[in-house]
Amino acid sequence: MKRVGFQLKVRQDLIDDYKKRHQAVWPEMQDALRRAGWHNYSLFMRPDGTIFGYVEVDESFAQVLDNMEHEEINLRWQTYMDGFFEIAPGLRADQAMLELEEVFHLD
Repeated sequence: MKRVGFQLKVRQDLIDDYKKRHQAVWPEMQDALRRAGWHNYSLFMRPDGTIFGYVEVDESFAQVLDNMEHEEINLRWQTYMDGFFEIAPGLRADQAMLELEEVFHLD
């Protein structure tokens, strides 16, 4: 199992809406994440909208992202969340996640 941290930035004016949408993530999206190999997935947010995500994966972060590309519900979710993030034009949030290097882990 590999631990992965990643970062994104939510637009300041959409933080409340982002939180509301994540209080009710669609069950079909949750099932797709599990099928794609996302385990122990959590999101944390700073007051400025910076998101720190944590997930455990069997293979690699790139692989679980690729696995989600084959889930129809993922495109619907990404469209639903379009415009929430400070990312380059034309990218979806799942294409702009900045993977962070793990530098310490306490067993």
